[in-house]
Amino acid sequence: MDGNLSREPNLTGADLRKARLARANLSRAELSEADLTGANLSGANLSEANLFGADLADANLSRADLSRTDLPSTSLSEADLVGADLAEADLMSANLGGASPVRAVLFRADLMRANLTDANLSGADLTGADLSEADLSRADLSGAILVRATLAGADLSTAILTQEQLEQATGDESTRLPSELPSPASWGEKSDERAKED
Repeated sequence: MDGNLSREPNLTGADLRKARLARANLSRAELSEADLTGANLSGANLSEANLFGADLADANLSRADLSRTDLPSTSLSEADLVGADLAEADLMSANLGGASPVRAVLFRADLMRANLTDANLSGADLTGADLSEADLSRADLSGAILVRATLAGADLSTAILTQEQLEQATGDESTRLPSELPSPASWGEKSDERAKED
């Protein structure tokens, strides 16, 4: 399944496990509840697509255009999102019919150098995610889980988040933080420990 699909395809609930969709044009596609586990979507255009509840675990989304994409309650655990464009993407937790909120899961996702400007990541599970050098300008991280997330070199200077969230993550001297939030003391300690090991 390489190449272009028809414009704005409806692939609701489709089984696309391990599909080869590198550089495919899936802009505005309906992919809610689709199974894209392990799919190759490297460089694909998924801008403004609906991926609500889709399974993108272990998918290759490096350099993919996911701008303005709906991704609430989507599983992106262990997905490769290096250099992906997630500007204005919606990764907010969803409340489905009074059930407890479902989180967008980005567990151990690789978001290195990803563009997450204006992204809605409120309530997202970013446990162990690599956000090194990611642009999180104006991103909403309220309620997001940042346990063991790597924020080295990330731009969080205008992001919405709390000191408590920062304390659970790992950053360094190049991490840009909002002016009202100081770097956690543990970040300096880890750097000192590494320096002793070198």
